Amino acid sequence: MSHVLGLAIESLVAVLLMLTIGYCWLLNKRLQRLKADEHSLKATIAELITATEIAERAIGGLKHAVRDVNENLGNQLDAATQMSALLKNQLAEGDHVVRRLSKIALAARPSEPAQAPTQAAAPAAPAPRVSAAHAVAAAAEAFTERRRAGGLAA
Repeated sequence: MSHVLGLAIESLVAVLLMLTIGYCWLLNKRLQRLKADEHSLKATIAELITATEIAERAIGGLKHAVRDVNENLGNQLDAATQMSALLKNQLAEGDHVVRRLSKIALAARPSEPAQAPTQAAAPAAPAPRVSAAHAVAAAAEAFTERRRAGGLAA
């Protein structure tokens, strides 16, 4: 019986050794995959670091561009403000010139139209109204004719 017991113990040890070898082989495969994943992870981290550095350079360039655009817009805003003030002054001068031309047109317009002798018996028809635009245009034409004729007429 001692042979059977010894054989049984030896067989049990052999089976346990086979299970241990199988388990070690399985662990070895898992460790190899883990090492491969580690290399892959290191490569991914290196790519991420490179992408981060590129992004930081791009952000620096964008900050510089924003500063340039801000300065340029400030200059353009100042120029636009000056142009607006200049245009406002020119519009005021133009309004003044139009008022003077209107006064000239009103002064140049005859107060009553002359009636013909044949219409003396007929009731007088009201004089046609001249619009302000027509009066200004007529005054401008008269002013131009006077200027052409012999110099400044104002």
